[in-house]
Amino acid sequence: MTYFKGIAMLGVVAALAGCTVDADKSRDTGLDRKHLSQLVAGVWVDPNGCDHWIIDDGLEGYLSPRLQPDGAPVCSNAAPPGTAVGPYKARGKILPNL
Repeated sequence: MTYFKGIAMLGVVAALAGCTVDADKSRDTGLDRKHLSQLVAGVWVDPNGCDHWIIDDGLEGYLSPRLQPDGAPVCSNAAPPGTAVGPYKARGKILPNL
């Protein structure tokens, strides 16, 4: 039983090692580091018809709900549910499609 507790604790420590409190979520930390405001977002429409900002930076992707100033979701019918529109894909791909 002590063996399993040790392995479980090791797993918890390993999982928490990647957590940082002061991580800057407004920056792309990949190979081509830049501020997220320099990327171009598209819109993905979820199955309920509400919009989400989407950015594909090659190796990384970003998604956040599109909200009105009062915090309510934007449901604009910009596209059929489950589809994405706009220039959200990476302009300069780091890795070719395999």
